[in-house]
Amino acid sequence: MIAVAAGGAMRRVDALFEKYGEAHRNRTNKALHWICVPLITWSLLGLLWSASPALAYACIAAAMVFYVRLSVPIAVGMLGLTAAMILPLVLLGARVLPVSIAAFVLAWIGQFVGHRIEGRKPSFFEDLRFLLVGPAWLLHFVYRRAGVPY
Repeated sequence: MIAVAAGGAMRRVDALFEKYGEAHRNRTNKALHWICVPLITWSLLGLLWSASPALAYACIAAAMVFYVRLSVPIAVGMLGLTAAMILPLVLLGARVLPVSIAAFVLAWIGQFVGHRIEGRKPSFFEDLRFLLVGPAWLLHFVYRRAGVPY
């Protein structure tokens, strides 16, 4: 069910989720995304964190601007998920860089395997915003199941 704003136009958030979903219809690809997208998000945060926690926080802030413009409830959820991702980074200490690199590489391999199975290239090849839309797209399924409007 796609939410429609007053006047009959599709909301921007729904339009982005629908467009992203076009390349994510295959069951195996979707399952791989549930594993790989959070790992990519976490590992990217880890790579930034290993360079500088301040850099990681600056990138989180920039992402949150995107998410707030997309949907405040999605932004709140993404902020909570991102905050939960920081604790393992802190606990990893000096190991954060090699663990993040390994997770990043393995998760991207999983993504490309999924898209090979799907028979469609990843959405971000068309629009780089989809690198941020992917995690939010997964969150919107959680919100729908829980009855949380976004």
